[in-house]
Amino acid sequence: MSEQTSGKTPVDFWFDPLCPWAWMTSRWVLEVEKVRDIEVRWHLMSLAVLNEPKIDELPEEYRELLATKAWGPVRIVIAAQQEHGPEVLGDLYTALGTRIHNQGEGPEKETVAAALKDVGLPESLMDHWDDTPYEAELRASHKEGIDKVGQDVGTPVIAVPGADGEQIAFFGPVVTPAPKGEEAARLWDGTLLVASVPGFYEIKRTRTKGPDFSNLV
Repeated sequence: MSEQTSGKTPVDFWFDPLCPWAWMTSRWVLEVEKVRDIEVRWHLMSLAVLNEPKIDELPEEYRELLATKAWGPVRIVIAAQQEHGPEVLGDLYTALGTRIHNQGEGPEKETVAAALKDVGLPESLMDHWDDTPYEAELRASHKEGIDKVGQDVGTPVIAVPGADGEQIAFFGPVVTPAPKGEEAARLWDGTLLVASVPGFYEIKRTRTKGPDFSNLV
């Protein structure tokens, strides 16, 4: 990864637009960007690619979701990156996530086409929906992110520079609703503190109720 020229700490964020958890975490990171000296760099990963080695072990409903809904959006996003530069990814992800998750339109072909229009990208990118010459680049981007944390997680993956110059990378945090303001900053500071401890592996908290996605609709 090249360093930022802004002087801010670069935060690399890998997402799949299909994932509601990655969407919530991305909105949190953008809140952190307002109150901490960071700058987010967006990268693509793929739940479809991630689950290829274990596809036969997955529930039928999830296999169907990956087969019919997961490939098209990431093909469009990687094509947009390759043809228009990585700087388009942040706005495109926001447009996609707003339509897919907040407005409940789902990862449909029409939804992705509308998101491209929202950010001024050409409709011709939709030609990549069923097949793209950029599949190698998609898989390389996915591998770069997942190799930092291992195969046993999903989206999102976040990586930041550590004190010794090596990147600190982690999956998540899984959070809903996305914290704002100083609460977002506290979660950021705590996440970095925990993730930077040598040998740290995992932490989970007990849940007494299901996730709150009420703010997505």
